[in-house]
Amino acid sequence: MSNHDETAENRLRKELPEEVRAAEATEAVGGAPEVQSPQLTGRQRLAKGLWPLRVTRAQLIVALLLFGLGFGLAVQVASNSDGDSALRGARQEDLVRILDELDDRTQRLEDEKQGLEKQRDELENSSNQAEEARRQTVEKERQLGILAGTVGAQGPGITMTIEDTKGTVEADMLLDAIQELRAAGAEAIQVNGVRVVADTYLTDAGNSVSVDGNKINAPVRFKVIGKPQDLEPALNIPGGVVQTLEKEQATVTIERSDKIVVDALRAAKRPDYARSSSQ
Repeated sequence: MSNHDETAENRLRKELPEEVRAAEATEAVGGAPEVQSPQLTGRQRLAKGLWPLRVTRAQLIVALLLFGLGFGLAVQVASNSDGDSALRGARQEDLVRILDELDDRTQRLEDEKQGLEKQRDELENSSNQAEEARRQTVEKERQLGILAGTVGAQGPGITMTIEDTKGTVEADMLLDAIQELRAAGAEAIQVNGVRVVADTYLTDAGNSVSVDGNKINAPVRFKVIGKPQDLEPALNIPGGVVQTLEKEQATVTIERSDKIVVDALRAAKRPDYARSSSQ
């Protein structure tokens, strides 16, 4: 090869890329060029890292739930779309009929609501009336029980104690005391463990007095429920109960109290002849 040809070849080699000149140098040394492994894209690396799949039980459950939710949303959207499409495609007469039916249904529901509210008000009023009647009945029963002596009672009142050492106190004197107390507003009276009621009677028994057949021993003690400011003056009026007893040399003591307990009871007695007028 001539010098001119070598010079031209050298110029061509210099113009070749560096990678080609390096490959030729390697080949000239006697070694084969190394084959570089192809570079992987990002998607390929991601797929290689995820495979084989490792799915836990929790991830599977979440996936199923998400699938169910998505399916439900899709069905709902499809239903709404179908309904909207049906309304958009309906004739004007059909739309008017649908509106009329909705108005009628709304009116029926409103009427039903008003009817239910009226029933509720009637039930509430009826319940209140029944409750009030029941309360009044219970209160009346309690009052009648106190008057009849079948139930105990407590409240403000007085205690009148009569000391009769000479046995000069008679039945009519104690009866006058009971009458004065009733006239002054006494609601419950008890004499030495005997309840005083409407048919109570007093009799003389030697040097003592019997109340409803029960002999009363001295001292005679009245327990009276009522207004103390009215009961005590009624007994102390001039010429009244206290002065009459004191003339018989008896000692009378009256004490006011905020709580008098009348606990003597009488058994309920059925009248022999009297009957309710409603029977």
